[in-house]
Amino acid sequence: MNTPRFELPNIMVGQAHKEITHNEALVRIDALLHMSVVAAATNPPILNVSDAGKSWIVGAGATGKWMGQDLAVATWSGADWDFFRPAEGMAVWDQGNSVELRYVDGIWQSPSAVPSPQGGGVIDTEARSAITQLLMQLRLSGIIGQ
Repeated sequence: MNTPRFELPNIMVGQAHKEITHNEALVRIDALLHMSVVAAATNPPILNVSDAGKSWIVGAGATGKWMGQDLAVATWSGADWDFFRPAEGMAVWDQGNSVELRYVDGIWQSPSAVPSPQGGGVIDTEARSAITQLLMQLRLSGIIGQ
C-alpha cells in the first residue's frame, strides 16, 4: 500500500526488510522535494551513475523507457528511471528556461508573460521605471513568463 498523492511506500505491520521500503520512500522524497527538471523531452537521455537525481518532464509521445509516461516526471536513479505522476498544483523548476512550471488541469503550464508598460496619455517615468524593475525581478524569479 502506498500513499495516495505521491505513492510513497508505507511500512506494513510485521513487514520484513523495512529498510528497503524506508529507503525507497527516501529516494522518492529526495526526487520530489523542491523538484527541479533539466527540461521536457520525449527521448530519454543517455546518462551515467554521476547523473543520478536529474529529472525531466516526459513529453507527449515519448519513446524508449519513457513510453507511456507522458507528462510524468522521470528521475534518473543512477541505474534506471523512476517516474512520478504529477499531482494537481505540483510545481517544478525548469532549469532550461529558468521558470517555475505548474501542473494544472492535466498539463504543465509556465507563467504568462506580462508586457512592460507602454503608451498612455500621461507618462510617469518614475512609475514606469519602478514597474519595469518589478517585472524584471518577477521574470528573473520565474514567477511570470519572459
